[in-house]
Amino acid sequence: MSAKLDNIKRKGTKMKPLSRMTAEGLKEIVEDAVERKLFEIIEDPDKGLNLKPQVRKRLRSTLNAERQGEKGISAAQVAKKLGLRW
Repeated sequence: MSAKLDNIKRKGTKMKPLSRMTAEGLKEIVEDAVERKLFEIIEDPDKGLNLKPQVRKRLRSTLNAERQGEKGISAAQVAKKLGLRW
């Protein structure tokens, strides 16, 4: 999970209103929220979600790589590859 969200969670820091946020700041928040949700899915197998073994393996691999400091593909790169405006 990103250090920024960890700090906000721990300190109870209030975030800027959406109207005062930059596009880059909003992207960061969305990316962090997706990351946090993926952690919840993998870290809590009792949620009743049935993931295919290959999906679970890929998610675990991604989490391990991130813990070792590796960066994945950015949302902007994925959007560009799919022909979406980001």
